[in-house]
Amino acid sequence: MKKKINAFFENFIKKESIFLDKEFLQPGYLPEEVSFREEQIEEVANILAPALRKEKPSNLFILGKTGTGKTLTIKHITQSMEEIAKDNNLPLKIVYINCKLKKVADTEYRLIAQLIREFGMEIPATGLPTDEVYTIFYRLLKKENRFLVLVLDEIDQLTGKTGDGILYNLTRINAESKAQLSLVGISNNLVFAENLDPRIKSSLSEEEVHFPSYNAIQIQTILRNRAEKAFRKETLKSGVIEKCAALAAQEHGDARRAIDLLRIAGEIAERRNSLSIELAHLDEAREKVEYDSVVNSLINYPKQFQVTLYAIFLIAAKKRIFFTGEMYEVYKKLCAQLNLSPLTQRRISDIVSELDMLGIINAKIISKGRYGRTREISMSLAEDLSHKIKATMEKELHLTGK
Repeated sequence: MKKKINAFFENFIKKESIFLDKEFLQPGYLPEEVSFREEQIEEVANILAPALRKEKPSNLFILGKTGTGKTLTIKHITQSMEEIAKDNNLPLKIVYINCKLKKVADTEYRLIAQLIREFGMEIPATGLPTDEVYTIFYRLLKKENRFLVLVLDEIDQLTGKTGDGILYNLTRINAESKAQLSLVGISNNLVFAENLDPRIKSSLSEEEVHFPSYNAIQIQTILRNRAEKAFRKETLKSGVIEKCAALAAQEHGDARRAIDLLRIAGEIAERRNSLSIELAHLDEAREKVEYDSVVNSLINYPKQFQVTLYAIFLIAAKKRIFFTGEMYEVYKKLCAQLNLSPLTQRRISDIVSELDMLGIINAKIISKGRYGRTREISMSLAEDLSHKIKATMEKELHLTGK
């Protein structure tokens, strides 16, 4: 067996790859230019520019669906600000934290501890009172005497775990430490700011910049730019980029997803010993990406999130379109069956928004006049994929199929 494996790897390294450089299709790649985001770049740069003069800009929320260039834009802008600050010896520090990372920003303590580490000071991962950790951070800010721009990517993940009170505490740092801090929050939740406690929203005094979804033509351009650097010439068969862009445009204009699809299609082609990437490879990649991304996300989500989705699956088996209130009644019955305390309907509405962003469902806000607003819900997954994910949820929740 060992000889067989060795022979496989020997042949693999001798075989010419269809990739020139896969880095250009990797999630962490930062292109030199962010296409089709000139307006947003100018708007964000104008808001943050005062920090270079140690003047506090407005706190900023950058909102838009997944894969619309939010993170790329802020990284381009902050990278440029850091270069200008260094060249001109300006007292500016920029800290970027992805709140989706476990053990980095999943509690208030861990977030502030991570900020302290960004200033070069070690602190225990747990054990100190949270107030003491804040005090250490205040002292560091005062000692450093630098303006801090704190970028919290996936900020809704942080507030979902710790509550939105943490945003108030962060804004209070300016008063408590006589330091200067400006907060930039990035969220896929388009109504993130609307769902904050009104007192916290008032204390933030934030501005918002919205990122629209890319259309199919824009995604085609982005894919071609990446593909030229990532693949050998004439690797891509006719129609692959067009179909890849069309699929992504249908699913909220997610350029990141389109790039992932193209990379995985290339990997599948190589495994099939194909010298080119064909439409069949793209179809296989799509099925793999959809199932893997959804299932991996759902397995890592809390049980309440899984119960909400399962309730949606149960109703969707009987009705094509339904409303949040109907789903909530089924959700409560499932909670009773599983001995769980049900969340409030407002919190379940937030979870429905997250499911919409994941592309599992379509949740459209509609007005009922004096009766308020609700969400009209429908499934957005293919039927066979829905069955697979429903079965996964049954396994995770220890439920029998219904």
